[in-house]
Amino acid sequence: MTFSPETYKEIFCCLHDFAFIIDNRTGVLDFNKKAEHSDFSHTNLSDCFDDEGKELLASAVKGNIRSFRCNVSLTAALQFYTEVTVAPLQLNSHAVFLVVARDITEQHDKELDLLRFSEVIHRTVNPIQITNTEGRIIYANPAYVNISGYSREELIGKNPSILNSGKHNSDFWKRVWTKILSGQQWIGQIQNRRKNGELFYTELVISPIVDEQKKVIGFMGAHRDITEQKILEQQIVRSQKMETFGTLAAGIAHEVGNPLTSISSIVQILQRSTADEFTKDKLELVKNQINRITKIIRELVDFSRPSPHIVQDVDVNTVVREALNIVQYGKKVRTIKFATELRDGLPRVAVVSDQLVQVFLNILMNAVDACEGRPGTISVATIRKGEVVDVVMKDTGVGISEANLQKIFDPFFTTKEAGKGTGLGLWVSLGIIKSFGGDIHVESEAGKGTTFIVTLPTKGAKNG
Repeated sequence: MTFSPETYKEIFCCLHDFAFIIDNRTGVLDFNKKAEHSDFSHTNLSDCFDDEGKELLASAVKGNIRSFRCNVSLTAALQFYTEVTVAPLQLNSHAVFLVVARDITEQHDKELDLLRFSEVIHRTVNPIQITNTEGRIIYANPAYVNISGYSREELIGKNPSILNSGKHNSDFWKRVWTKILSGQQWIGQIQNRRKNGELFYTELVISPIVDEQKKVIGFMGAHRDITEQKILEQQIVRSQKMETFGTLAAGIAHEVGNPLTSISSIVQILQRSTADEFTKDKLELVKNQINRITKIIRELVDFSRPSPHIVQDVDVNTVVREALNIVQYGKKVRTIKFATELRDGLPRVAVVSDQLVQVFLNILMNAVDACEGRPGTISVATIRKGEVVDVVMKDTGVGISEANLQKIFDPFFTTKEAGKGTGLGLWVSLGIIKSFGGDIHVESEAGKGTTFIVTLPTKGAKNG
């Protein structure tokens, strides 16, 4: 089947893109209706191009290239970025050329945006990986390759769990996946392991990537390396433990250990020298209580040893009671009354248990010091508020001035006498609670006591 010249002319005029017929000197012989409706009036198509475009058009007419991209100005008001296609034609035995110019400005802008974003992600010092919806890595920037210790080829196609240190269990990651698959962003701190076995810590933000229909098509994980910060925090926490409890444990061991030894010896002598069953039973009870006290002392000493830093689901009330049991052994608390209101049925929280004890001890011991040896009350309450648990510790001590209230979480800031405090306690405590996704708030007024509120999220723990 053949078509008449009029048919081809009709097809030419109906093209949705700008179309021109030019000679070998780029003179305009004809143009379609779209160009006509745009008030196109140039006699030479080269006049619509800049210097680079003119050279590309001339090269296309010579048959060196078939298509190219550049900026065009068809009229003073019509300027856009175009993809130009040039095809030779035979018209009345004369060599002419069909030039089709497609407006790809929007596409070009998107490509530029994509290029800029990809360059930013590629060049940033923060490790970044992109995964598909199945959790397979499809992109890893050089910073991610560097921090992981794996090559790019070893990472592509793998699950980020290749870096799993074992600290975060499957339930933890199930909760993360549930959130990001719903289109929400997840933020948290994680511990990973490099290829060579070294641990490293990052603050991770996982953001869903969605298409125009709001469908999740992948995920971007942006990391911030906080390894040095974590190591420093652990060192400070360990040092603070030694400072806080080393003296306490040594004092208890000295003040209580020697009398316990004497009492234990006397109990054993009495047990061997009596035949009365009632007396023997009571002496056995005394002996058991002595062993219990000895065990408590031993646990206090053990508490000052380095923590394995294992996050576990714990009952807040149990940790509070443990801290209170330790604080109540001090000499300074003889004139202080402790009041507790620990709510039953609280959801568990995902924390390092002994670190949380350290936080509570620090705040409680500060409360004891605030009473300055005078009669006072320290009250501790736990309460659930939505998806968090609050531990409220209130004292009737001297309070904190407004000026100092703004600085109490600053490192090395202390209101205690020289030699009686490092000023690291509350700073370390805040860092610990922040690492669990929580926060510490303080309310106080000089002369009217102080209230500390430790907020812990319940989302990180598995609650039955």
